[in-house]
Amino acid sequence: MRKSINNGNITWLDEGKGATIVLIHGFSENATIWDKQTTLLKEHYRLIVPDLPGTASSPLHTPLTIESMAEYVYAILLAENISEAVVIGHSMGGYIALALAEKYPSLIKGLGLFHSTAKADSEEKKEGRRKSIKLMEQYGADTFLRQTLPNMFSPATKENRNELVEAYVKMGIECQLPALVAYYEAMAARPDRTAVLTALKVPVLFMIGKDDNAVPLENVLPQITLPRISSIHIFENVGHMGMWEIPAKSNVILEQFIAFCQL
Repeated sequence: MRKSINNGNITWLDEGKGATIVLIHGFSENATIWDKQTTLLKEHYRLIVPDLPGTASSPLHTPLTIESMAEYVYAILLAENISEAVVIGHSMGGYIALALAEKYPSLIKGLGLFHSTAKADSEEKKEGRRKSIKLMEQYGADTFLRQTLPNMFSPATKENRNELVEAYVKMGIECQLPALVAYYEAMAARPDRTAVLTALKVPVLFMIGKDDNAVPLENVLPQITLPRISSIHIFENVGHMGMWEIPAKSNVILEQFIAFCQL
Protein backbone atom coordinates (compact mmCIF):
# COMPACT_ATOMS: atom_id res chain seq x y z
CA MET A 1 0.00 0.00 0.00
CA ARG A 2 1.35 3.40 -0.97
CA LYS A 3 0.94 6.10 1.67
CA SER A 4 1.71 9.79 2.00
CA ILE A 5 1.65 12.65 4.51
CA ASN A 6 2.28 16.39 4.39
CA ASN A 7 0.01 16.91 1.36
CA GLY A 8 1.81 14.22 -0.60
CA ASN A 9 5.28 15.61 0.04
CA ILE A 10 6.39 12.45 1.85
CA THR A 11 5.52 9.10 0.25
CA TRP A 12 6.31 5.48 0.99
CA LEU A 13 5.31 1.87 0.47
CA ASP A 14 3.95 -0.03 3.48
CA GLU A 15 3.69 -3.82 3.07
CA GLY A 16 3.37 -6.81 5.39
CA LYS A 17 3.09 -7.23 9.14
CA GLY A 18 5.53 -7.89 11.96
CA ALA A 19 8.81 -6.31 13.02
CA THR A 20 9.59 -3.23 10.92
CA ILE A 21 12.21 -3.21 8.19
CA VAL A 22 13.08 0.06 6.42
CA LEU A 23 14.63 -0.19 2.94
CA ILE A 24 16.15 3.04 1.60
CA HIS A 25 16.97 3.35 -2.10
CA GLY A 26 19.95 5.09 -3.64
CA PHE A 27 20.83 7.67 -6.30
CA SER A 28 18.50 7.78 -9.34
CA GLU A 29 16.42 4.93 -7.89
CA ASN A 30 13.01 4.68 -6.24
CA ALA A 31 11.24 2.29 -3.86
CA THR A 32 10.71 -0.31 -6.59
CA ILE A 33 14.45 -1.07 -6.59
CA TRP A 34 13.63 -3.29 -3.60
CA ASP A 35 10.71 -5.19 -5.20
CA LYS A 36 12.57 -8.51 -5.23
CA GLN A 37 13.18 -8.09 -1.50
CA THR A 38 9.78 -6.77 -0.41
CA THR A 39 7.97 -9.61 -2.21
CA LEU A 40 9.73 -12.11 0.04
CA LEU A 41 10.18 -10.18 3.28
CA LYS A 42 6.59 -8.94 3.56
CA GLU A 43 5.55 -12.52 4.31
CA HIS A 44 7.20 -12.19 7.74
CA TYR A 45 7.90 -8.51 8.35
CA ARG A 46 6.48 -5.05 7.88
CA LEU A 47 8.30 -3.22 5.10
CA ILE A 48 8.54 0.57 5.03
CA VAL A 49 10.08 1.63 1.71
CA PRO A 50 10.31 5.40 1.13
CA ASP A 51 10.41 7.20 -2.19
CA LEU A 52 13.04 9.81 -1.38
CA PRO A 53 12.41 13.47 -2.30
CA GLY A 54 12.56 13.92 -6.06
CA THR A 55 11.76 10.31 -6.97
CA ALA A 56 8.52 8.69 -8.16
CA SER A 57 5.59 10.68 -6.77
CA SER A 58 7.60 12.42 -4.05
CA PRO A 59 8.41 16.06 -4.92
CA LEU A 60 11.91 17.43 -4.50
CA HIS A 61 12.56 19.40 -1.32
CA THR A 62 15.42 21.88 -1.41
CA PRO A 63 17.94 22.39 0.00
CA LEU A 64 18.51 18.65 0.13
CA THR A 65 21.10 16.98 2.36
CA ILE A 66 21.77 13.47 3.59
CA GLU A 67 20.60 14.68 6.98
CA SER A 68 17.35 16.13 5.61
CA MET A 69 16.62 12.83 3.87
CA ALA A 70 17.23 11.03 7.17
CA GLU A 71 14.66 13.35 8.74
CA TYR A 72 12.30 12.53 5.86
CA VAL A 73 12.55 8.83 6.72
CA TYR A 74 12.17 9.61 10.42
CA ALA A 75 8.97 11.57 9.68
CA ILE A 76 7.52 8.43 8.09
CA LEU A 77 8.39 6.33 11.13
CA LEU A 78 6.83 8.93 13.44
CA ALA A 79 3.68 8.98 11.33
CA GLU A 80 3.48 5.19 11.62
CA ASN A 81 4.27 5.19 15.37
CA ILE A 82 7.33 3.02 14.77
CA SER A 83 9.87 3.18 17.59
CA GLU A 84 12.43 0.67 16.31
CA ALA A 85 13.38 -0.87 12.99
CA VAL A 86 16.09 -2.67 11.08
CA VAL A 87 17.24 -0.04 8.57
CA ILE A 88 18.94 -1.09 5.34
CA GLY A 89 20.21 1.33 2.72
CA HIS A 90 21.57 0.86 -0.78
CA SER A 91 24.44 3.17 -1.74
CA MET A 92 23.17 6.70 -0.98
CA GLY A 93 20.46 5.00 1.06
CA GLY A 94 23.22 3.66 3.30
CA TYR A 95 24.48 7.21 3.88
CA ILE A 96 20.95 8.16 4.92
CA ALA A 97 20.67 5.12 7.20
CA LEU A 98 23.93 6.11 8.90
CA ALA A 99 22.70 9.68 9.40
CA LEU A 100 19.50 8.30 10.90
CA ALA A 101 21.49 6.02 13.21
CA GLU A 102 23.70 8.91 14.29
CA LYS A 103 20.78 11.13 15.35
CA TYR A 104 18.34 8.45 16.51
CA PRO A 105 20.44 5.49 17.71
CA SER A 106 17.64 4.06 19.88
CA LEU A 107 15.53 3.64 16.75
CA ILE A 108 18.01 1.29 15.09
CA LYS A 109 17.60 -2.42 15.75
CA GLY A 110 20.05 -3.34 12.99
CA LEU A 111 21.83 -1.45 10.23
CA GLY A 112 22.48 -2.73 6.71
CA LEU A 113 24.97 -1.14 4.32
CA PHE A 114 24.11 -2.55 0.92
CA HIS A 115 27.02 -1.52 -1.32
CA SER A 116 27.57 1.54 0.84
CA THR A 117 30.20 3.13 3.07
CA ALA A 118 30.47 5.21 6.23
CA LYS A 119 33.41 7.15 4.83
CA ALA A 120 33.04 10.63 3.41
CA ASP A 121 33.86 11.29 -0.24
CA SER A 122 37.52 11.73 -1.02
CA GLU A 123 38.49 14.95 -2.79
CA GLU A 124 38.83 12.94 -5.98
CA LYS A 125 35.31 11.56 -5.55
CA LYS A 126 33.91 15.03 -4.85
CA GLU A 127 35.54 16.36 -8.00
CA GLY A 128 34.05 13.45 -9.93
CA ARG A 129 30.59 14.35 -8.67
CA ARG A 130 31.09 18.00 -9.69
CA LYS A 131 32.13 16.90 -13.17
CA SER A 132 29.11 14.63 -13.38
CA ILE A 133 26.80 17.53 -12.54
CA LYS A 134 28.37 19.62 -15.29
CA LEU A 135 27.98 16.77 -17.78
CA MET A 136 24.32 16.33 -16.89
CA GLU A 137 23.66 20.04 -17.18
CA GLN A 138 25.49 20.25 -20.51
CA TYR A 139 24.31 17.09 -22.26
CA GLY A 140 21.18 16.16 -20.31
CA ALA A 141 20.52 13.68 -17.54
CA ASP A 142 19.34 10.93 -19.91
CA THR A 143 22.60 10.88 -21.88
CA PHE A 144 24.67 10.88 -18.70
CA LEU A 145 22.68 8.11 -17.02
CA ARG A 146 22.69 5.88 -20.10
CA GLN A 147 26.49 6.03 -20.07
CA THR A 148 26.97 5.82 -16.30
CA LEU A 149 24.39 3.46 -14.83
CA PRO A 150 25.51 0.33 -16.73
CA ASN A 151 28.79 0.60 -14.81
CA MET A 152 26.88 -0.19 -11.62
CA PHE A 153 26.79 -3.83 -12.73
CA SER A 154 29.57 -6.39 -12.93
CA PRO A 155 31.05 -7.24 -16.34
CA ALA A 156 29.43 -10.69 -16.09
CA THR A 157 25.99 -9.20 -15.52
CA LYS A 158 26.37 -6.73 -18.38
CA GLU A 159 27.39 -9.54 -20.72
CA ASN A 160 24.84 -12.15 -19.70
CA ARG A 161 21.88 -10.26 -18.24
CA ASN A 162 21.64 -7.02 -20.14
CA GLU A 163 17.90 -6.82 -19.41
CA LEU A 164 18.78 -5.88 -15.82
CA VAL A 165 20.99 -3.06 -17.04
CA GLU A 166 18.28 -1.77 -19.35
CA ALA A 167 15.66 -1.89 -16.58
CA TYR A 168 17.97 0.01 -14.23
CA VAL A 169 18.68 2.69 -16.81
CA LYS A 170 14.95 3.01 -17.48
CA MET A 171 14.35 3.58 -13.78
CA GLY A 172 17.17 6.11 -13.57
CA ILE A 173 16.00 8.33 -16.42
CA GLU A 174 12.65 8.76 -14.68
CA CYS A 175 14.51 10.83 -12.08
CA GLN A 176 14.61 14.52 -13.01
CA LEU A 177 17.81 16.55 -13.37
CA PRO A 178 17.25 18.82 -10.32
CA ALA A 179 16.92 15.78 -8.07
CA LEU A 180 20.01 14.09 -9.53
CA VAL A 181 22.06 17.26 -9.00
CA ALA A 182 20.75 17.60 -5.45
CA TYR A 183 21.69 13.99 -4.67
CA TYR A 184 25.24 14.44 -5.94
CA GLU A 185 25.66 17.64 -3.95
CA ALA A 186 24.26 15.99 -0.82
CA MET A 187 26.57 12.99 -1.14
CA ALA A 188 29.62 15.17 -1.71
CA ALA A 189 28.84 17.26 1.37
CA ARG A 190 28.22 14.41 3.79
CA PRO A 191 30.66 13.93 6.69
CA ASP A 192 32.57 10.81 7.62
CA ARG A 193 30.38 8.58 9.78
CA THR A 194 32.73 5.73 10.62
CA ALA A 195 32.34 6.72 14.29
CA VAL A 196 28.68 5.78 14.01
CA LEU A 197 29.69 2.21 13.21
CA THR A 198 31.89 2.11 16.30
CA ALA A 199 29.16 3.51 18.54
CA LEU A 200 26.36 1.22 17.38
CA LYS A 201 25.44 -1.58 19.76
CA VAL A 202 23.33 -3.44 17.19
CA PRO A 203 24.37 -5.77 14.33
CA VAL A 204 25.66 -4.18 11.13
CA LEU A 205 25.41 -5.86 7.73
CA PHE A 206 27.97 -5.25 4.99
CA MET A 207 27.06 -6.39 1.46
CA ILE A 208 30.04 -5.96 -0.86
CA GLY A 209 30.52 -6.67 -4.56
CA LYS A 210 34.03 -7.42 -5.78
CA ASP A 211 33.23 -5.64 -9.04
CA ASP A 212 31.67 -2.59 -7.38
CA ASN A 213 33.14 0.53 -8.99
CA ALA A 214 31.02 2.97 -6.97
CA VAL A 215 31.95 1.68 -3.50
CA PRO A 216 35.05 -0.47 -4.00
CA LEU A 217 35.94 -3.38 -1.76
CA GLU A 218 39.06 -1.63 -0.48
CA ASN A 219 36.94 1.30 0.70
CA VAL A 220 34.67 -0.88 2.84
CA LEU A 221 37.07 -3.50 4.23
CA PRO A 222 38.63 -1.23 6.89
CA GLN A 223 35.14 -0.56 8.28
CA ILE A 224 33.98 -4.12 8.85
CA THR A 225 35.77 -4.47 12.19
CA LEU A 226 34.36 -1.22 13.62
CA PRO A 227 30.92 -2.43 14.77
CA ARG A 228 30.57 -4.67 17.81
CA ILE A 229 28.70 -7.19 15.67
CA SER A 230 29.31 -7.40 11.92
CA SER A 231 27.82 -9.62 9.23
CA ILE A 232 30.08 -9.47 6.17
CA HIS A 233 29.34 -10.81 2.70
CA ILE A 234 31.62 -10.37 -0.30
CA PHE A 235 30.43 -11.54 -3.72
CA GLU A 236 32.26 -12.55 -6.90
CA ASN A 237 30.88 -11.23 -10.20
CA VAL A 238 28.70 -8.67 -8.43
CA GLY A 239 28.93 -4.93 -8.88
CA HIS A 240 26.91 -2.27 -7.08
CA MET A 241 23.54 -3.96 -7.57
CA GLY A 242 23.50 -7.14 -5.54
CA MET A 243 19.77 -6.92 -4.85
CA TRP A 244 19.24 -7.39 -8.60
CA GLU A 245 22.35 -9.32 -9.62
CA ILE A 246 21.99 -12.04 -6.97
CA PRO A 247 18.48 -11.56 -5.56
CA ALA A 248 18.12 -15.08 -4.15
CA LYS A 249 21.41 -14.93 -2.22
CA SER A 250 20.72 -11.36 -1.13
CA ASN A 251 17.31 -12.33 0.18
CA VAL A 252 18.63 -15.27 2.18
CA ILE A 253 21.25 -13.03 3.78
CA LEU A 254 18.72 -10.30 4.51
CA GLU A 255 16.31 -12.79 6.08
CA GLN A 256 19.05 -14.23 8.28
CA PHE A 257 20.34 -10.82 9.31
CA ILE A 258 16.88 -9.46 10.10
CA ALA A 259 16.01 -12.57 12.13
CA PHE A 260 19.28 -12.21 14.08
CA CYS A 261 18.43 -8.57 14.85
CA GLN A 262 15.17 -9.69 16.47
CA LEU A 263 16.95 -11.84 19.09
